[in-house]
Amino acid sequence: MADIEIDSESGFCFGVVTAIRKAEEELSRGGLLYCLGDIVHNSDEVERLRAKGLITITHADLEGLHDVKVLLRAHGEPPETYRIAARNNIEIIDATCPVVLKLQQRIKADYDSAEESQIIIYGKKGHAEVNGLVGQTEGTAIVVEDASELSKIDFSRPVSFYSQTTKSLEGFGILTQEIKSRLSQDVSFKYSDTICRQVANRAGHLRSFAASKDVVLFVAGSKSSNGKILYNHCREVNPRTYLIANETEINPEWLNGARTIGICGATSTPRWLMEQVRDAITPHE
Repeated sequence: MADIEIDSESGFCFGVVTAIRKAEEELSRGGLLYCLGDIVHNSDEVERLRAKGLITITHADLEGLHDVKVLLRAHGEPPETYRIAARNNIEIIDATCPVVLKLQQRIKADYDSAEESQIIIYGKKGHAEVNGLVGQTEGTAIVVEDASELSKIDFSRPVSFYSQTTKSLEGFGILTQEIKSRLSQDVSFKYSDTICRQVANRAGHLRSFAASKDVVLFVAGSKSSNGKILYNHCREVNPRTYLIANETEINPEWLNGARTIGICGATSTPRWLMEQVRDAITPHE
């Protein structure tokens, strides 16, 4: 019989835990509760909360709502969302992650005080958190995902460089050095490492966890960019790492000959889902 272990550090980050707790508290009081976008990038968890009454809406839907409660998820929102809510008499249940909120405030203060400076954000274009960050600059911030996109920057003008909270420390360091090397002499360059350590430190831990197992089942939703990154870290050290959304996607042949099986997941993966995966592969008498 194989030894099966769920990674103790996998699962929701504190920002997601807070958002889900706020949603459940509001739903327990009765009445309608809307959520602007998927509360977490995991369809199984979204469905669990939908069954409790949480209604997921888009930004277009928000425009037409009045006199209701709307939850803002951990990713954060641009100022325009708050303006629409005020105009439509919408009560905001704000679950923006404190780390994201602090970053939004820093970018806004920088934008308001330094007219000449270009604000550059290392992040994934279109990601909910990045949209909220760009919104602090009235849409003027430049988003870059890798060095090939640095040509968007005017290297003769001052630069302020920030990062989406869930990007890699290594990637941020590489881009920081590359921007430094391209800037004109005596041009101001400010950079702020705004990466969440609770997320960033998982990569090293998961590499150790995956390397210690014969087989790894990595549980993450298809929309989770964090999940794809962490899965790849696991697979680099253990080729017998398999990405699944839930227990229905397990191929029993993956487990052949395995004496140790590890189960882990993204910051958007609920603990209960990893436990279902464990239960699905645990022999029953």
